[in-house]
Amino acid sequence: MQDISASWYNAMPKKNKNAIAAPNVLKPFDKDDKSSIQVVIETPKGCRNKYKFDPKLRSFTLSRVLPDGMVFPYDFGFVPSTMAEDGDPIDVLLLMDAPAFPGCVVDSRLIGVIEGEQTEDGKTERNDRLLAVTNNNHTHSDLKNVSDMNPKTLKELCEFFVNYHRLDAIKYKLLGTKGPKEAARLLDRAIKRGKAA
Repeated sequence: MQDISASWYNAMPKKNKNAIAAPNVLKPFDKDDKSSIQVVIETPKGCRNKYKFDPKLRSFTLSRVLPDGMVFPYDFGFVPSTMAEDGDPIDVLLLMDAPAFPGCVVDSRLIGVIEGEQTEDGKTERNDRLLAVTNNNHTHSDLKNVSDMNPKTLKELCEFFVNYHRLDAIKYKLLGTKGPKEAARLLDRAIKRGKAA
């Protein structure tokens, strides 16, 4: 029997210099509006599958599967060209009318941050989640600040992250929520950290 794996590999086209760039190297801001951030969607709202962009593969991979009854409450992604304290691009929970898809780049505005820290294997580090609203939005168009959100909805979002980490035996401690100024400060630090990396 002939081994086709080697012939298949050799038949694959070589790396195209004009290929689409990896989303993690895009600019963090809209080129025409610095108050508008770009969010790369990794996991759509309502999805049990957690996807994550892998820069080495230049593709989205399945990171984990949530248990029955647990789904992402809103689209989840990151701001490109940033690095949070955990070494990954800074996370964003994006409020929008309907789910997007992994890899979709969405122009958005910051409304706040869910501040938290996680402890794993005795090591504690910050793991904040920026909150943003898409610029093209109907349902959440009136939200300018996390304080404008329904308090019950905000509490449920915070609890989602506590329970999400509990699945991996990681303790996630909610430190609080803050508005768009603190979110912008955290984003600025993540951009500087990303440039230095």
